[in-house]
Amino acid sequence: MDSNKKLGLIGKNISYSFSKKYFEDKFQKLMLKDYSYSIFDLPEIHEVEGLFSSPELLGFNVTIPYKEKIISYLDELSDEAREIGAVNCVLIENGKKKGYNTDAFGFEKTLMVHKKPYQNSAIILGNGGAAKAVKYILDKYGIPNITVSRTTEVNYENLDKEMVEQHKLIIQCTPVGTFPNVEDCLEFPFEALTSDHLIIDLIYNPNYTKFIINASEKGAKTVNGYYMLEQQAEKAWEIWNFQKNNLT
Repeated sequence: MDSNKKLGLIGKNISYSFSKKYFEDKFQKLMLKDYSYSIFDLPEIHEVEGLFSSPELLGFNVTIPYKEKIISYLDELSDEAREIGAVNCVLIENGKKKGYNTDAFGFEKTLMVHKKPYQNSAIILGNGGAAKAVKYILDKYGIPNITVSRTTEVNYENLDKEMVEQHKLIIQCTPVGTFPNVEDCLEFPFEALTSDHLIIDLIYNPNYTKFIINASEKGAKTVNGYYMLEQQAEKAWEIWNFQKNNLT
């Protein structure tokens, strides 16, 4: 086994990282003494070029706000990443940098565990990289969906009660309410929610965002982003360790 295999996470203002602890625990469990996982807090995306020159770097995860911006620095993309237009996992092999999207895999797993048959149309809140992965999976399963963001036709100001009543699946994909800004919450007609609604908030820190608390008070079933995060991390591990040996 090669010595000093480096992995890590790139993002901006990363105050807390699930990934670092998750992978360090994994290295310990698998007794991989030569692996390390670092946080690369990059004020600007172009600084990623400095990382690429490290010969030990096997790959890295990508978080907000670089899931879309990283694409122009890569040599190729997986089919999912190309279709979604966002990358959250990069594999470096023989100097070639390939982007993958494991958010889609993680969200798909989460959806399959919790979705009921009558939750058959969705509202996606946000239109960043994570929202794009969510839309990709909803489209894959033929679940009609609308995207709500600050700039879309239906936005946070005009999203009304009727629309929320009609869509029993709500996926919160923005970083609003993430630690340390735990009191922040998107503007949303919570009064339209019922026990028939499933709310998936992709945030995992805190466990219960203001959005989830407000939704659960209306009787909605709520799920945070922790399981999705675990699943996408496992998929990334698989890519770094197995697919690198048989890239097509």
